[in-house]
Amino acid sequence: MQAAQPRLILASQSRFRAALLAGAGVAAEALPAHVDEAAIKQGARAEGLSAEDTAMLLASLKAERIARRYPDALVIGGDQILVCGDAWFDKPPDLATARTQLQALRGRSHTLVTAVLVQLGGRRVWQHIARPHLGMRDFSDAFLDSYLEREGEVLTTTVGAYRVEGPGLQLFDRIDGEHAAIVGLPLLPLLGFLRQHGVLMR
Repeated sequence: MQAAQPRLILASQSRFRAALLAGAGVAAEALPAHVDEAAIKQGARAEGLSAEDTAMLLASLKAERIARRYPDALVIGGDQILVCGDAWFDKPPDLATARTQLQALRGRSHTLVTAVLVQLGGRRVWQHIARPHLGMRDFSDAFLDSYLEREGEVLTTTVGAYRVEGPGLQLFDRIDGEHAAIVGLPLLPLLGFLRQHGVLMR
């Protein structure tokens, strides 16, 4: 189903993105690309960049860093920014911040701006942005406390402080968009690119 060459690398330390590719039958080596995401986002906002442009910038910087080391590989870069109104949300550093974030999102709709691109050496060969929309229900404080206790520290690994592939699905009453894009990697368009370029069988 997958060609032996070119080598496929995921420029990410996200176990969620790696699991998405593996679950779809795509063999890709995951290598972390360390960039100062907070500083880049802060600079992008100061310059007036959109969430879409910022997510793509971060995805590109991650892919470029790995592609410099492996110029013959197809390198996948991805990033995601949660946008609610005028606010951008990052991965919460602790459960107290996760609680505050979920309270801010409660009863409102938000967008997960999810960028993915493929880099080959010094050239970007493909890119895509998905924009899943999610409506969070007006849940009770008792539910929130129970949810935080049940999920624990894993909530600090996601921009929304929730996992729709787990109990976090109960936070919502409306979800529009590809499940994989919500988790962090728009798989359907990425698989289409890989088929088009002979990496996966047509």
